[in-house]
Amino acid sequence: MSARVAALVVTSVLLMLADWRLGLLAPARVAFADAAVPVYWITTLPGRLFDWLREVFVSRDALIEENRVLRAEALVLRARTQRLASLAAENVRLRELLNSTALLDERVLVAEIIGVSPDVSSQTVVIDKGSAHGLAPGQAVIDAYGLFGQIIEVSRFSSRVLLVTDSMHALPAQVVRNGARVIVEGEGRIDVLDVNHVASTMDVRPGDLLVTSGLGQRFPGGYPVGVVESVTNDPGKPFAVVVARPSAQLDRSRHVLVVTAGGAGGEAAASPSSPGGAPPPAGPPAAAPPVRGE
Repeated sequence: MSARVAALVVTSVLLMLADWRLGLLAPARVAFADAAVPVYWITTLPGRLFDWLREVFVSRDALIEENRVLRAEALVLRARTQRLASLAAENVRLRELLNSTALLDERVLVAEIIGVSPDVSSQTVVIDKGSAHGLAPGQAVIDAYGLFGQIIEVSRFSSRVLLVTDSMHALPAQVVRNGARVIVEGEGRIDVLDVNHVASTMDVRPGDLLVTSGLGQRFPGGYPVGVVESVTNDPGKPFAVVVARPSAQLDRSRHVLVVTAGGAGGEAAASPSSPGGAPPPAGPPAAAPPVRGE
């Protein structure tokens, strides 16, 4: 028995040396490895079968829960993305407002629009500043692009602003190109302004920029009001029909500037809804701005 063991040991050593030095057993190893694959597959079959059964009978609830969690996370991420986009847009608007204040000599106060009138016949918004912040009726309100309107009602922490497009709003303006004076009135539509007192012979053209003239002691001069879109002359009428587009983004701006000093305040002229306001004087366009109604 011991002789057989010794012979096997010597044979094993010789085979290892032959394989190490000459690589003679490499084909045999490959053949044995190929032959062992079915054995490995059979020995691992119970474990793989158990895993398959567990996935079939257990993972459905786990997948449902995982999908629920992923949907919730996706919703949160979408909400955060929207919030970031909103903050970025708000940052752009605030930068535009800051750039516009660099052009003003007046002191201004940044306010945020917190409400819009549900009445389609009333072009008004509510801002988050009031008498506690030094606001008063009659103060001009602008956005980054032009004249927005004027304050007509003030409470302690909020104010109501009448937009330039309201049918009860009017203001004196002038054409930048030639200085011609006109009266700009609202029509009750957010994107339309009527330009009145334009004689048929007056030099007003589409594309002309209208700005506040400063007459009437309500709006400081130089604020963009609108851009002339069309001029229609009727030979039988002394005045042309002129339509303009507001410069301010009345339906988009979220933040506005209230001119708190340097311009005319609420006591200089009566606002459309101010009780006890003096009636507008009659006269040519250079007079105080006509306000329709009280």
